[in-house]
Amino acid sequence: MQPLSILFRRWKLAAAVLIAVRLSAHDMWIEPTTFAPQSGEIVGVRLLVGQGMLGDPLPRTTALIKQFAVDDASGRKPLVGREGGNPAGYLRVESPGMLVVGYFSNPSTVDETAEKFNAYLKEEGLDSIAALRASRNQTNAGVHEMFTRCAKSLVLSGAAREAEGDRKLGFTLELTAEKNPYALRAAEDLPVRLTYENRPLAGALVVAMNRLNPGEKVSARTGADGRVRLRLKPEGMWLIKAVHMIQAPAGSNADWTSYWASLTFERQAERQSASVGAAR
Repeated sequence: MQPLSILFRRWKLAAAVLIAVRLSAHDMWIEPTTFAPQSGEIVGVRLLVGQGMLGDPLPRTTALIKQFAVDDASGRKPLVGREGGNPAGYLRVESPGMLVVGYFSNPSTVDETAEKFNAYLKEEGLDSIAALRASRNQTNAGVHEMFTRCAKSLVLSGAAREAEGDRKLGFTLELTAEKNPYALRAAEDLPVRLTYENRPLAGALVVAMNRLNPGEKVSARTGADGRVRLRLKPEGMWLIKAVHMIQAPAGSNADWTSYWASLTFERQAERQSASVGAAR
């Protein structure tokens, strides 16, 4: 008979995987305990899954993690954490500057009804997939989907500098802010690029929402260069997201494969004003 401690750990792992699967057709994002830490501070990195920027915690589950790391001035380091823990990881801020936190999951699978699948295709702007299903007379068919999470977060310690910003982490689907969102001036757009397998992804819907008013979304479709420009309010936590779907590869035992990218940061009007003043 196995010890109760081992059985309990296996139960927690199974429960975490079940939560990840049950909330598959929802947004997933990184929300640190602070976006503006001091040097030497330890920051908890929470993973959340939900809609409208209201989410349930996704506990740390080793089986789901392909990459969970932070990229700072000294390089890239894995985030430490306890199995089943929430926050799912922790980082120590070693020096002032921009820290790029990333979570890249292993694939998971889920069965979805035709009604739910069609609704989420519409919500995420996956019109080409809906049209392809219609051409194959599959609109009323249920789906076995394989999905992967590609989440990033920008954490800033100290003053914002225009020359310092987001960096690519090499995720299959990745959103990258091409200007430092913490150093944007008033009425200045944030250029964002979406790449799939390190190449620009055209025609994808990119949506940005703010914690202060999640229903007031800013959205645009990427051009041929994979870029959009977003006019964002100067304060509040922002979640930028995009979904890309392809037909599942042969032998995967799935109908479709989706990749869910997200990028979070929190703008503060007083910090922005100070940074712009320093730049002058």
